[in-house]
Amino acid sequence: QVQLVESGGGLVQAGGSLRLSCAASGRTFGSYHMGWFRQAPGKEREFVAAINWSGSITYYANYVKGRFTISRDNAKNTVYLQMNSLKPEDTAVYYCAAGVVFSFRDSVYDYWAQGTQVTVSS
Repeated sequence: QVQLVESGGGLVQAGGSLRLSCAASGRTFGSYHMGWFRQAPGKEREFVAAINWSGSITYYANYVKGRFTISRDNAKNTVYLQMNSLKPEDTAVYYCAAGVVFSFRDSVYDYWAQGTQVTVSS
């Protein structure tokens, strides 16, 4: 069992940066793959980035490539999403998730954080 708690959301101007953190409780954090997803008002949840259990493999949605970086520190039981060059269309609630399958599909993830609001002003 894994419990996930997010932090780091907030309001930033277009072009700015923000780092989201997702801290996990549980003794097997290092065995889980992690993903970041987001959902804007009136829209479906969409994939942002994922990282495998060891941190050796990552992949990103095309619309965040070159701007966002996912990383993890298993010693701290934490996964991060560094967001640079933010755009107004990045505005959404961001969720981190944990699962035993490495995938961009939200349906395969087993545990979800509460979500944190990211708002990018123009």
